[in-house]
Amino acid sequence: MVNPEAKSVNDDSRPAPPGEDFQLPSPATPFPAERLIVFLGPVIVAAALTALAAAGAAIVGFHREEMLIVAAGIGCAAVLPAMFLLYRQVADRRALHRELRDVQARVGGIVESAMDAIITVNEEQRIVQFNASAERVFRWPRAAMIGQRLDTLIPERFRPAHGGHVERFGLTKTTPRGMGAQMVLYGLRSDGTEFPIEASISQHSESGTRLFTVILRDVTERVRGADLLAHSEARLRGILNSAMDAIITVDENQHIVLFNKAAEEVFGCAREEAIGAPLGWFIPERFRHEHGEHLRRFGHAGTSSRRMGMMRIVMGLRRNGEEFPIDASISQVMEGGQRLFTVILRDVTERARNEAALRQSRDEIRAIGLAAQSLREQEKSRVARELHDELGQALTALKIDLGWLKENAGASDLLIREKLSGMQFLVDGTVAATRRISSDLRPLVLDDLGLAAAADWLVQNFTQRTGTPCELAVARGFDHVPDPHATTLFRALQESLTNIAKHAQASHVEVTLARDGEGITLLVRDDGKGFLPADPRKPNSFGLLGLRERAYLLGGEVSIDSAPGRGTIIDMRLPEPGADP
Repeated sequence: MVNPEAKSVNDDSRPAPPGEDFQLPSPATPFPAERLIVFLGPVIVAAALTALAAAGAAIVGFHREEMLIVAAGIGCAAVLPAMFLLYRQVADRRALHRELRDVQARVGGIVESAMDAIITVNEEQRIVQFNASAERVFRWPRAAMIGQRLDTLIPERFRPAHGGHVERFGLTKTTPRGMGAQMVLYGLRSDGTEFPIEASISQHSESGTRLFTVILRDVTERVRGADLLAHSEARLRGILNSAMDAIITVDENQHIVLFNKAAEEVFGCAREEAIGAPLGWFIPERFRHEHGEHLRRFGHAGTSSRRMGMMRIVMGLRRNGEEFPIDASISQVMEGGQRLFTVILRDVTERARNEAALRQSRDEIRAIGLAAQSLREQEKSRVARELHDELGQALTALKIDLGWLKENAGASDLLIREKLSGMQFLVDGTVAATRRISSDLRPLVLDDLGLAAAADWLVQNFTQRTGTPCELAVARGFDHVPDPHATTLFRALQESLTNIAKHAQASHVEVTLARDGEGITLLVRDDGKGFLPADPRKPNSFGLLGLRERAYLLGGEVSIDSAPGRGTIIDMRLPEPGADP
């Protein structure tokens, strides 16, 4: 519960209680009666004494008639100023009464129009004044409260303490003082409901009677708002302390103002020690200056939030001096005219370790895959060369022998000649199949003449088999492309042309081999029917997947751009041989 600080009665937001230290205005006449008495009083007294002296002389017979005349004249002269003076006194008193009524009406209007409740009680704590705001706050009509004890408006448990408080205040002779500075004050409405108030009390004397005036305000909404704020702050503290991530807030001077429980665990530093400490405590020294500049630039940018360390690993520093990787985001907010920066961070030591292990595993898989592919290509090359050299040579020799036998057979032995012709035809087919199988396994032109010649052989073979025109553009520098890059590009081109022959229904194909010093590019473009790359892969269809896998093993990438009716573009890019994948 919030203890509202009671305001003083002299605060500009409250009217002063009626009757307190009022200076009644003087009459508006230029010469008030009090000032005339100063001037005319001595004259009237002198004239009266002179008239008395003359009357005394007349009584004793000293020029009796003359003295009577003198006494009558002087007496008349003294009566006229006295009557004038009396008139002025009556007029001034009436003017003063009018002014007093005006002041009372003005004060009464102020009291009645005041937003705060104003209650005046006498020494017996009986109510003598109860303004309209008091009626609204306490829900009692004025007529019902005048003459009632003030205790009627105070909860029963507070009445003894309140009576003693008023008595002690009366003994202090203090004019105004706030009430409830150390506790919450409560009022009591007519329906019995209690409500918190903020009050100040003052005292003054009126016609010998001491009066106490209380100016009070219903602070129910403020207390409720304070309670809600306190509950919200408690919930926020609970959320912050239960958060899995470390949360640190710093001011513009980069001094810590908030340090949650997770931050204590992550950095190994108690909250009491961290509050007020510079943020540099938890940043490795080599990064502190750069981090300070980053924070200043972020503050000037006006961005509300941003992730930190997008391009590199951000490092934190535990209190024991150990560095560790973190993932962090930063936000800023203005509070009380001061800019505050909040960093939410997470210790990613385990994640970084796992990512490093994953990268190592991928590198090992890539190396194993590349080695397996190389071994496979070597085996294919060996088998193809054996087929070409050994089996091909044997079949060629057998074909020659069959030709000799056919030429030297007798002309009358037609059956033998026909049999030899059939055997010769079979041997020709076997030689052609051997060459085809050898080329499919590993074309010798790739090993003997290089990638450019092998690509040209593939393109010509594609055109011969499908009848589809295919243009080949080869940039300079493809005479000496070593394995496994040459094999990967050759197989990718072979697979692309095979897919076009099977599925594309293209009328024209373009193949480009380019090299720019940073990488090697194979581009295959057709004007066929196209497809949607996002469509699910057909069962047992590994053509495009094989292209990506071959590029991945060398650290390259493959992009496929296609759409129904717009043909297909396959773009494979490999790093230069010898570059890190």
